[in-house]
Amino acid sequence: MEVPRFVGEFWTSRQRQASSIHEISYRACFKPQLPAFFIRLLTRKGDVVYDPFSGRGTTVVEAGLLGRRVISNDVNPLSEILCRPRFFIPSPSEVEERLRRVPVYTGARAEMDLSMFYHPDTEAEIVSLRNYLNRRRQEGTEDDVDRWIRMVATSRLTGHSPGFFSVYTLPPNQAVTPERQVKINERLGQKPEYRDTRAIILKKTKSLLRRLELRERLNLLKAGRTGLFLCCDARHTPKIESGSVNLTVTSPPFLDVVDYATDNWLRCWFNGIDPQDISKRVTVARDLADWCGIMQEVFCELYRKTAPGGWVAFEVGEVRRGSINLDEYVVPLGLRAGFECPGIVVNLQHFTKTSHIWGIDNNNYGTNTNRIALFRKC
Repeated sequence: MEVPRFVGEFWTSRQRQASSIHEISYRACFKPQLPAFFIRLLTRKGDVVYDPFSGRGTTVVEAGLLGRRVISNDVNPLSEILCRPRFFIPSPSEVEERLRRVPVYTGARAEMDLSMFYHPDTEAEIVSLRNYLNRRRQEGTEDDVDRWIRMVATSRLTGHSPGFFSVYTLPPNQAVTPERQVKINERLGQKPEYRDTRAIILKKTKSLLRRLELRERLNLLKAGRTGLFLCCDARHTPKIESGSVNLTVTSPPFLDVVDYATDNWLRCWFNGIDPQDISKRVTVARDLADWCGIMQEVFCELYRKTAPGGWVAFEVGEVRRGSINLDEYVVPLGLRAGFECPGIVVNLQHFTKTSHIWGIDNNNYGTNTNRIALFRKC
């Protein structure tokens, strides 16, 4: 069979400066311009946009900004922690006031050794904040301000600049083990210095809101009030009504390229989540046949949820050093589920630092060449 391929620069980071509200780091996420392209092209205001592998929430946040209704799903509970708060945004003054109410216990320590990441006073602030937020959640008193602070703090735990709580380490979308951080410290001759966690949280809050217009903020609030934020296996989402989704824009896990549980061990600790539980829930396919079997079930579930005339934009990359083009395997899966495939959109992007860290050459090995298989339900 032949499927048309449309190759070009359909979106770039220069085409439309993305909203600052997107600037939450997460492994293996695409740029907001990708879902924006399809949301603008294939939906109208009030339509439902869905992402079954939501990650940090790029698709649904962009859909909310554009006045669409949203459904977010991810088997990893960190997804909702990073996504949902951006629909219910507090003011910086509310965040500042709430942070003042968080008691800091001098000498508070985590149950594991984190001295290679944090100054003792910084660790005390982090542990105190963690205990405060988790207690509020357990008591049922956690509100939108708490959830916002939790999201921002989760995104600031480790990183490669003074804007993070930790000493210099890899970028925040690339977690390192304590043992590896010890080696990084030795190699750079560094030791953790004190970081004011409250000041960092407040600064990041203001940064996230710096290019957010009032209209966009109201759109997000409206979308959040009617939206669904689920933590389910993408193959079984009974809370989503049949024929209710106008557009799905998603990027599924690519075989065993990313270990989401290992990458998020520190974020899991801060939020009281068992990373081993995530490991059990996140399905990682070790070979192409297994991956196709899983995605076939996902497509059948997508077909059930998609409205007549609705669309699915399924982003995949080249994996295993360019030896596997997943779009060639995805198209038959969508057709078997009942969809039509009008074509594959190939967007060529420029080389990025993140791709260099991953060992990916531009347009050869993966995430720099976005390949989107486009499906339609008749």
